[in-house]
Amino acid sequence: MVVWPALARALCARYGVRAPIVQAPMADAVDWRVAAGAARAGVLGSIPCATLAPDAIAPAAQNFRETAPEGAPLHLNFFTTHDAAAPTVARQERWVEELAPYYKETGATPPSNADLVATNGRASFDEAACAAVEVVRPDIVSFHFGLPEDALLDRVRATGASVWCTATTVAEAKALSGCVDVVIAQGAEAGGHRGSFLGDGCYMKPPLVGTMALIPQIVDAVSVPVIAAGAIADGRGVVAALALGASGVSVGTAFLRAEDSLINDGHRAALESSRDEATVVTNVYSGRPARGFANRLVRELGPISPAVPEFPWASTAVKPLAAADPEAFHGSRWAGQAAAIASPRGDGEAVARWLVADAERVLGALQ
Repeated sequence: MVVWPALARALCARYGVRAPIVQAPMADAVDWRVAAGAARAGVLGSIPCATLAPDAIAPAAQNFRETAPEGAPLHLNFFTTHDAAAPTVARQERWVEELAPYYKETGATPPSNADLVATNGRASFDEAACAAVEVVRPDIVSFHFGLPEDALLDRVRATGASVWCTATTVAEAKALSGCVDVVIAQGAEAGGHRGSFLGDGCYMKPPLVGTMALIPQIVDAVSVPVIAAGAIADGRGVVAALALGASGVSVGTAFLRAEDSLINDGHRAALESSRDEATVVTNVYSGRPARGFANRLVRELGPISPAVPEFPWASTAVKPLAAADPEAFHGSRWAGQAAAIASPRGDGEAVARWLVADAERVLGALQ
């Protein structure tokens, strides 16, 4: 019989899961269906709420609870964008000017000034989202881009929820210490948005510490459990992260390949042909550094461009280009550097079951 390491067993016992694996919450890429499937396999399912309207959170949670095993922990994830004020007109105009040759080439119509400052479907954790959490009362609430203001965080804690947050450096992990129950240590290899939140430089020069280096240093720096994220797509990655001192792992890209994920055919094709050097960290898609497959704009204007407006306002100006030429100017196709070993396994439940079995196989061979 395979025995998980002590720290992993403690995490499983605390949150009522069979294996120390978290299905990563990926906004617009997975929903409650994948989360419930992961829960049925005995791992922690996660519902991304960053692009959900506040009144859509409770229905998503209800759907999860109705289709996941009774008592399965409910995990809700939010963005916390403290700098979410709309950029100035001048800054948006600069970005539109940067894109002007591409509008002309494709015949796309630039968005109006009103569209450029619309909310764009991505909202920071606020009063309305917090009220939804109070109604739903999840077991875990996690945050990306730092923690919300103290008053909101206190209300989240009052629901009884465990609070998790992402860190991309030891300094960020230390800043979270005493405020969270779990630190998610996001290595440079991870797909999607970098969770960096310390210092203005994290937007133009994001910290990119690899998972192998980051995990043990964060484990040594904090007194709470650490969840490893980045370059973990099979049992080898799971066991390696646990050997570095992590209590559990967060797996994202492997779940993108689930049959019930929300990604489009172009994104699936990119994952199918991925290799170790296929992704790049760029701010061109959204205004914040994130790892994914490059389109023409990323290659020609980026990968990091000072002309890009603040998150999440950048993407509005590029959407007409994506509509005009969906392949050359495709929208964000997030993926981590381990995408090439994240093979399709079926739906989210099948992916999770395979991950557990593969990790137990690798762990068993070492015992």
